Amino acid sequence: MICTENRQTIVIDDTTLRDGEQTAGVVFSKREKIAIARMLDSIGVGEIECGIPAMGVEEQAGIRALVDLGLSARLITWNRALVPEIEASIACGVRAVDISLSVSDQMIAHKLRKNRAAVKEQLKVALGFAKQHDLYVSVGGEDASRADMGFLVELMEITRSLGGDRFRFCDTLGIMDPFTMFDKVAFLRKAVPEVDIEVHTHNDLGMATANAIAGIRAGARFVNTTINGLGERAGNAALEEVVMGLKHACGLETGIDTHRFREMSLFVAKASHRPLSVSKPVVGERVFAHESGLHADGVIKDPHNYEGFDPAEVGLTRSIVIGKHSGTGGLIERYRSMGIAVERKQATPLLELTRAMSCRRKRDLTNGELMSIYLGEETLPKAA
Repeated sequence: MICTENRQTIVIDDTTLRDGEQTAGVVFSKREKIAIARMLDSIGVGEIECGIPAMGVEEQAGIRALVDLGLSARLITWNRALVPEIEASIACGVRAVDISLSVSDQMIAHKLRKNRAAVKEQLKVALGFAKQHDLYVSVGGEDASRADMGFLVELMEITRSLGGDRFRFCDTLGIMDPFTMFDKVAFLRKAVPEVDIEVHTHNDLGMATANAIAGIRAGARFVNTTINGLGERAGNAALEEVVMGLKHACGLETGIDTHRFREMSLFVAKASHRPLSVSKPVVGERVFAHESGLHADGVIKDPHNYEGFDPAEVGLTRSIVIGKHSGTGGLIERYRSMGIAVERKQATPLLELTRAMSCRRKRDLTNGELMSIYLGEETLPKAA
């Protein structure tokens, strides 16, 4: 299915350095933050959410170091909608801020111990102060997915009237489905078309990427991502998944150079001490590994048979795996890659040996083991 609803420019606002670092137990050093920011900038990410100045001196120093890099990407900080926190952001040298307010009745009553009127007044004061200082302002609606839609419209109208630049629709708890996300974002776009919408999604139900894409399809122009889907609890929408999903499922280009995705994912996995799954969508080591006989044969004949996009697009390569489910075509191709020409009639007995060894060892076989089989150093185990 080709997505055609939203053909305007899509801006990736990557929050690896903010929400990504809020993953329980994750800490990035200043050097790692600089490296991540430079990588994001180099591939064309338009905006980088770079930290929370209110956390203190060390965080502020890290943000200033990013400002000093002179990146092409706009740097934006996260703040509660409080004047002192906005002042801390200004002191760091950034010119863009997200000012966050709890917007659901649940959080207003049971977290803030306030009412809707107090939230609206807080927005007016914080947004007014930020615009007086010529800041680019994203108004962050925490828990917007559980908020009353009429109240969100009121907040967006205040945002519009005071010169706010966009409204961040947050599925803070990660409880939405893509259909509801589409409907809600489309409703808000129609209600207050002058204010851009950003979608911020969490992966608690495994739908962060789908929800992010649904929001874009509904008319959101900005989308929050993190490398590898890092983030609070189950994480956020993964940068690599959102970009490739928009490109290949929706026909929407983001202007992102995807060729460094694997490299970036490995770097962040190491820095965060969160190992990258071999089957991680888009960037996992084995997402282009083919073992099953029919699949391997099909991809050898034409990769488009079983690959939705070229692995080189994201910095990966294709591999033919030899194991229990392999066929002769895959085995012949694997030996060919090792510089060994095997005829089909030779492959049949070799395949029997490879399958038997794979079953004994409960894994696929290495080149060394395949060479051993080819040289006749392995035999079938005798029946018990």
